[in-house]
Amino acid sequence: MEFIVITIFKEIFDTYFNSSLPKKGIDRGVISYKIVSPRDFTDDKHRKIDDYTYGGGPGMLMMFPPIKKSIDRAREINSKTHVILLSPQGVKFNQEMAKELSKLESITLVCGHYEGIDERIKNFIDEEISIGDFITSGGEIPALVVIDSVIRLIPEFLEKEETIKKETFEDKLLEYPQYTRPENFEGYRIPEILKSGHHEKINLWRKREMLKRTLLLRPDLLMNRELTDEEKKLIKDIFDELMENMNKILKRE
Repeated sequence: MEFIVITIFKEIFDTYFNSSLPKKGIDRGVISYKIVSPRDFTDDKHRKIDDYTYGGGPGMLMMFPPIKKSIDRAREINSKTHVILLSPQGVKFNQEMAKELSKLESITLVCGHYEGIDERIKNFIDEEISIGDFITSGGEIPALVVIDSVIRLIPEFLEKEETIKKETFEDKLLEYPQYTRPENFEGYRIPEILKSGHHEKINLWRKREMLKRTLLLRPDLLMNRELTDEEKKLIKDIFDELMENMNKILKRE
């Protein structure tokens, strides 16, 4: 997959793509990236890309022409590229969207800055995405979030496909707790079941912990998930356990 990033901060993406797993993905030819700078499409010697807003208002706005020409350049690089504007007004990004994007040949990410981008640019994008209900200094960090979540889903990017299948949100459940050595440190022990060597019981324990975490922390995920009979039984057991503990707490004098 090819990532084309429209940004005035090239170094942010150079650092990301030349480190750890992204670097390995590039070396193996699984992913590639190109940077397009709006400053390359300005007409003045200062390479100005921002200006005051019509009608007044705080801050500066990224100008329409340099961004439009940057998108044109991205489409010259790859005519099939899917152009995404990172914006607080966009559709909230999630794992399902990441899966769909991972199937594409090329993605262009438009990173705004200052107070945003001239509204006319929305006539030339394919999609507008937000990573959450908060504000960042620019679109670079949201773009990195999208890139990092998408590349993990590209075939052959991660050497072990099973790693993806067991990650949080992949089954609309939070991930089960995990432990490593030592098994006992300052009295903090790992669950005994994990030392049993009984894989069927361990898997059942993990499924129960996934459901329990999701029920307590993200019940909304369960609302949109079809539950198996086994999962329904586990949730009932979890609920009974919680009610029993609650009654014990309330009965304490």
